Amino acid sequence: MKIFTSAQIKELDRYTIEHEPIPSIDLMERAAKALTRAITDMWSNSVPVIVFAGPGNNGGDALAIARLLSEQGYQVSVYLFNISGHLTEECAVNKKRLTESKRIKSFVEVTQEFDPPVLEKGMLVVDGLFGSGLNKPLAGGFASLVKYINASHAEIVSIDVPSGLMTEDNTYNIRANIIHADVTLTLQHLKLAFLFPENQQFIGQLKVLDIRLSQEGIEKLEANYTVLEEAQVRNMLLKRDPFAHKGQMGHALLIAGSYGMAGAAILATRACLRAGVGKVTVHTPKKNREILQMAVPEAVLQFDPEETIFSEAVETEDFNAVGIGPGLGQSETTAVPLIAQLRRTTCPLVADADALNILANHRAWLQQLPKNIILTPHAKEFDRMEGHSADSYERLTKARHLAERLQGFVILKGRYTAICLPDGHVVFNPTGNAGMATAGSGDVLTGIITALLARGYKTPDACILGVYLHGLAGDLAARELGEESLIAEDIVRFLPRAFKRLKE
Repeated sequence: MKIFTSAQIKELDRYTIEHEPIPSIDLMERAAKALTRAITDMWSNSVPVIVFAGPGNNGGDALAIARLLSEQGYQVSVYLFNISGHLTEECAVNKKRLTESKRIKSFVEVTQEFDPPVLEKGMLVVDGLFGSGLNKPLAGGFASLVKYINASHAEIVSIDVPSGLMTEDNTYNIRANIIHADVTLTLQHLKLAFLFPENQQFIGQLKVLDIRLSQEGIEKLEANYTVLEEAQVRNMLLKRDPFAHKGQMGHALLIAGSYGMAGAAILATRACLRAGVGKVTVHTPKKNREILQMAVPEAVLQFDPEETIFSEAVETEDFNAVGIGPGLGQSETTAVPLIAQLRRTTCPLVADADALNILANHRAWLQQLPKNIILTPHAKEFDRMEGHSADSYERLTKARHLAERLQGFVILKGRYTAICLPDGHVVFNPTGNAGMATAGSGDVLTGIITALLARGYKTPDACILGVYLHGLAGDLAARELGEESLIAEDIVRFLPRAFKRLKE
């Protein structure tokens, strides 16, 4: 699914109007009917409805919804804010239709002074003040109105976007001046801002409504951001040759686990094996010998000269992919061999956890990383590398630029993990849940992606498939075990079911 900017949303509307063809007022009516159906599915006509409409097309949607609700027996009071004395053409038409319908409980067009209605528990507010075209923070009377609505005990449903929230960049927005919706009914596509954690307080329950915008137009429009769909991921799966042997299924090297952090190496190794690789070698300090041999008997162990830390880069000619970082530690004795390892590795490479923390302490080394490297930071690890970000949009922008600069892949982990590609595109992953916010979850992801690379998947496909499978395994685990008690080992345990689901 593509995620379009506010400018592209307008372009797609125009394309639909011109090529369906359909008059713009009829397209608005189509959207209003979809919005009204969603509202009537959630609230009965015994609930009093207060509609706040702005002067633009979002307000036009709201006025059309008010008319359609009143025709279904809802008691609807409408406040149309026309402070500037100018309504868009579609908004003006829907104002005329509404006032001529005679079924509305009350209609007030606000041009100067505004006496706000009493908003009580048991009422429904339809927020149609401002939509996806907003490009600056709300101020003045509209900011006061938003605060008044938020302070009430009424339920709030926002049309397309909660008023005050911008569809992409809210870094410099005034968050006190944004509607806190209980439900957001967005049209056709997700908005980029909906994928960021700090904006969830404004969105509430999210529903995406299909208003049948031109499929041809959607396909033609280039988007920098997309959300993965299962069919897309399923098509990436490689078939396993029925005559395959382990030598044909790839040999992965994991450099992981300082003494006391062997668990990270175990989780990464188990995940790597469960992701279908033919053979895994683990390079680890000598003191991890017994625990690794008992915990992962399928793995081959290769020991570092040091007892407790990674101290010496290893040859990688015999391996098809390398994963480095889980539980590695941040000793300065480890830092120099780490950059040597990153520079000399010629096969596909995943760097995670302490490998990223070491790079954050030696930021000049980032310029020495090989092309097509995969970095898998969570937000704090990324901020250590690239500096503090005010919000998720700024962090995502930096991650995109880093992927372009390095000509590598930056997997910014989170609820909607963002896979930043070298060409500037970003793919968001929809799988995963809050139960995966647990120690070791990232180590599992490193193991999965390393296995897929070793098996012969192209780097972009390994990133996308690995992240999707990781989240899907977590979802399957949470469905059976619940989110509260989910641990990283459960993600590994449910990985076979994730593969099975995709293959079925």
